[in-house]
Amino acid sequence: MELTHRVATLDDLDAIRVVVRRAIEQLQSDFLTPEQVAASHRVMGVDTQLLRDGTYILVLAGDRIAGCGGWSYRRTLFGGDTSVVAREPETLDPAGDAARIRAMYTDPSFTRRGIGRRVLELCEQAAWSHGFRRAEMMATMAGEPLYRSCGYVRLDKPLTATTGDTAVPLVRMGKLLTCSG
Repeated sequence: MELTHRVATLDDLDAIRVVVRRAIEQLQSDFLTPEQVAASHRVMGVDTQLLRDGTYILVLAGDRIAGCGGWSYRRTLFGGDTSVVAREPETLDPAGDAARIRAMYTDPSFTRRGIGRRVLELCEQAAWSHGFRRAEMMATMAGEPLYRSCGYVRLDKPLTATTGDTAVPLVRMGKLLTCSG
């Protein structure tokens, strides 16, 4: 399988949303209850600010999105356009703040092939090239094993994002970046 990558544009949004929906529905179920998976759609998602900023990356297998994810120089840590999470569009200072790793998803048809790791490496390299020396993210329980294997550590105890009567567990993680990702 030959993979390529590129920066996403707003024209990719519909295809990205399909990957996001499929990833939430199929990859979270080993870690969350059915109610939590349903609630995850209101907590997670793509923030189109990342696409407008040119910081959202697609890994492609042919013309199909195998995985996607972004990094950000803005304060918002997680959540998408339609999520219940408050937006914080203020810019970060790379001298003291950590870049945000955001909206990482792998199409369920492409799991266990290094796609998520590749997207993460590309995001880390881009953040490094913009002066950031640390990265932080809000990880799902399903994503935490990958991030841990890539050098991320828990920065806090797990917390929950509540939507309606359902709490979705998340964990803030961080890593010191190197020039190689």
